[in-house]
Amino acid sequence: MTQRVLVVDDDQTVSDVICRYLEHDGFQVSHAGDGAAALAAVARQAPHLVVLDLMLPRINGLQVCRELRARPDGIPIIMLTARGDESDRILGLQLGADDYLTKPFSPRELVLRVRSVLRRAASGPPPERPEALLDGSLVVQTTSRTARLADADLVLTLREFDLLVHLMRHPSRVFSRAELLEQVWGWNFGDHSTVTVHVRRLREKIEDNPADPRRIVTVWGVGYRYEPADA
Repeated sequence: MTQRVLVVDDDQTVSDVICRYLEHDGFQVSHAGDGAAALAAVARQAPHLVVLDLMLPRINGLQVCRELRARPDGIPIIMLTARGDESDRILGLQLGADDYLTKPFSPRELVLRVRSVLRRAASGPPPERPEALLDGSLVVQTTSRTARLADADLVLTLREFDLLVHLMRHPSRVFSRAELLEQVWGWNFGDHSTVTVHVRRLREKIEDNPADPRRIVTVWGVGYRYEPADA
């Protein structure tokens, strides 16, 4: 099945280049020039992935990201940000974007990122037997990709869920951000702050006090480790 990608950017030159590279790589590509058109296009036919510029007319990219994340289908999002817009990039990751690229960027690298995110989203066939990861009141079901904390459902993005599972499967083991980027995201390139933002988001969802985390612990100068709450 041909995978559909929606490119949302008001710069026609940039959009044309992105669309051409994606089409050459076998994707079915559509384009929206502003945020309102993007949301309308998704409502008509949900794509498999959205390439989303943050600086958009009518409805900005952050609001588009927020509204896409409110949908139940969890469409993967790759953000495009201008150099220097670090606060917007971090906010976009906090809203649930799966990846980002800073302009100017290599169109070929974007295609590789698209394939990586889609591959992770597909996540392969489920295991033959369900796997439950338990840590006190935190219960993670890997087959159904659901998580509950104290009988309340957790709303986790694709990357948040994968990161939590990876950490819970390796309790008390210290991972550097580079290792997590490679083992969870499948990248041997990229900004390590992506991991930092996702850890921060996870802490906000699973820690009693995110400012003083007990499960996802920072190992200063190294990275992070998962300490079971009931250990």
